[in-house]
Amino acid sequence: MALRPAHEHPEYTHSDRERFLDEPAKRPGRTEFARDRARIIHSFALRRLAAKTQVAVPWLSDFPRTRLSHSLECAQVGRELGAALGADPDLMEGACLAHDIGHPPFGHNGEVALDEAAQECGGFEGNAQSFRLLTRIEAKTVDNNGISVGLNLTRSSLDAASKYPWPRSSDLHSVRRKKYGVYDDDQEIFTWMRDGATDGKVSIEAQIMDWSDDVSYSVHDLEDGLVTGKFTFENISHDISLLHKVAQENYLTDLQESETQSALTSLTSLSCWPKKFDRSHRELANLKDLTSQLVGRYALAAERETRAKFGDGDLVRYNADLIVPRTHRVEVALLKAISAHYIILADESQDRYAKQREIIHSLVGAIRAGAPHTLESFFLQEWERAESASAKLRVVIDQVASLTDMGAIALHSSLVLKP
Repeated sequence: MALRPAHEHPEYTHSDRERFLDEPAKRPGRTEFARDRARIIHSFALRRLAAKTQVAVPWLSDFPRTRLSHSLECAQVGRELGAALGADPDLMEGACLAHDIGHPPFGHNGEVALDEAAQECGGFEGNAQSFRLLTRIEAKTVDNNGISVGLNLTRSSLDAASKYPWPRSSDLHSVRRKKYGVYDDDQEIFTWMRDGATDGKVSIEAQIMDWSDDVSYSVHDLEDGLVTGKFTFENISHDISLLHKVAQENYLTDLQESETQSALTSLTSLSCWPKKFDRSHRELANLKDLTSQLVGRYALAAERETRAKFGDGDLVRYNADLIVPRTHRVEVALLKAISAHYIILADESQDRYAKQREIIHSLVGAIRAGAPHTLESFFLQEWERAESASAKLRVVIDQVASLTDMGAIALHSSLVLKP
């Protein structure tokens, strides 16, 4: 297949396009960031996201998003917003597709359980696991000693997928809501990736990815919850005080109740905000129009405010920050709180979450006790290279984190519940 010559984005330097291991293209016709995007799309890890929970359990209904469908929607938002601000579209799409690629089975509930199980080896964090997967676990490129370097993405693509570019040991970990983006034993490629960057500075591509993620899941989780009957539009207005507390405690700590009320008023005043929802074809179409307009509302506001501050040039790497109006951040925090209150924190969810956490803890214990016989081939190699008990535990955590929801349930049945 003949391809036209590829033209690299002129604002990205040779260093921005470097890979940890030099790996020349097999054929001409694609930019380095297009190669990155293709590697992510063809990865086993991205494919597995189709069977991992986003928020609502996808197996109880055919409608809710999975972690993969959320990532695809995030990529659509991020590609367009990034391109509008002058970032490379393929780089942006790849970063958005990869942003959740290391997340474990059972959504954030699984993340909590794995963090508890992984305390001996430094804890578990979905963003740090994504970095580990991209640079170590996913099978694509190995060095001369047979050591995997994961997908071997360019420096800019890895950095664009890093919301929290600091380790757990950094002071920034405690300041910025206990999030971090790299485990201590993955520092070599992380240090290479951050060459020339100021400590704690997040690239504008990662900021665009982060906002695209927030917009995508806040808006689409609202749609999922309404369609599956977890709440109604009437519930939202009635429970606004409760929703404010959830938003303040989890998403925007300096949020004032007057801001939350103003956000609800702004949302319900929109011409696209439905007055009712009866699951008819017409109302489903109206709901889809709402999600489309809300995504556009938040993306365009960020584009407009960022351009107002930084001008009309190409905004890449560290030459600008994404500017999001406070009012729109408040609206998104409210939308997140709606799904959190009616789905994640709902009493009816707690028994299921407890069972999921028990599955995770039991799997970690059973695989660790039965290792090396309980390990898959790739993880067996890592186990044999591990020089300490904590390093071996990290390998077990990696294997459990890689599982899909149904894969975790099936493995638990065969390893733990077997006759």
